[in-house]
Amino acid sequence: MDRPDGQSGNNLEIIEFYIDENMADRSPYRSYYGMNVAKVIEIIRKPPVTIVPGKHHQAALGTFNLRGKVLPLVDLALWLGKCPLAVDTNKVIVSEFSGVATAFVVSGVTRIYRMSWAQVEPPGQYLQSFSHDSVTGVVRFDERIVFLLDMEQVISSMDPSVSLATHAKQVDATGGEGYHVLIADDSPSIRNTIAACLEQARFTVSKTTCGREAWDQLKKWEKQANAENRPLTDYVNLVISDIEMPEVDGHTLTRRIKGDPALSAIPVILFSSLISDVVHKQGQQAGADDQIAKPGLPQLTERACALIKKSQENKA
Repeated sequence: MDRPDGQSGNNLEIIEFYIDENMADRSPYRSYYGMNVAKVIEIIRKPPVTIVPGKHHQAALGTFNLRGKVLPLVDLALWLGKCPLAVDTNKVIVSEFSGVATAFVVSGVTRIYRMSWAQVEPPGQYLQSFSHDSVTGVVRFDERIVFLLDMEQVISSMDPSVSLATHAKQVDATGGEGYHVLIADDSPSIRNTIAACLEQARFTVSKTTCGREAWDQLKKWEKQANAENRPLTDYVNLVISDIEMPEVDGHTLTRRIKGDPALSAIPVILFSSLISDVVHKQGQQAGADDQIAKPGLPQLTERACALIKKSQENKA
């Protein structure tokens, strides 16, 4: 699918899976979900599980051994608050997010879809309220709707020690006074954690949920700056964007910013859990000024300040 700016958008591959549940009237219902294929290690049948003593989330089923590595097993239906059908054919999706391997029990796996981020719609507030803010995107097919899940939020809710908030405690809490940063991230938990880090370092922060919303806000500030005959830096000094977002992804947003004469001087940091060599090269080609993986959160405020100061020096 083409982007509105006429260029070919970045693609993503999602693996579709489903959860069968009993509704309140005991009737069966099947709902469809998806996650990024790049974060899936393999799919296996449900293994024997070792129960871990102590108090845990009800969705934490225990652990199992996969070729010498002990992995936690999470029942995704229970985490979502569903009443799953008891079957012997459940599948387990083994995945890795930000260096943490976790396995998820689902009812079954269907297929892999390749699509453009432009085909992914942001979720509405009504949907979010019924999904623990875990749905980051919606894909509509002729016969069904697929909800893209924020699997990192699921993992961090089960084990706070691996959450982004843990890394946030190491952030330098100085240097941002007088600077305004715009954040674009479809994950509420990550978006709010980044904002908290920046505000701790005395940045002023505006938050948006996707690249399209961020772009609209930038153009609004540009129009306001022109109307009031003020520099754009009175409104925004830096953009921090996730890469994988509905409608307009981070690479597309970066290209738009760098291709706009009025916005091109604004530094852009791409902040994502998955910055492989290929993804890093794509970010460079899009024009990103810096790229930080989520474990690098403690350096975010320092690198943001450095980019803003450099852009001010170049302007001078």
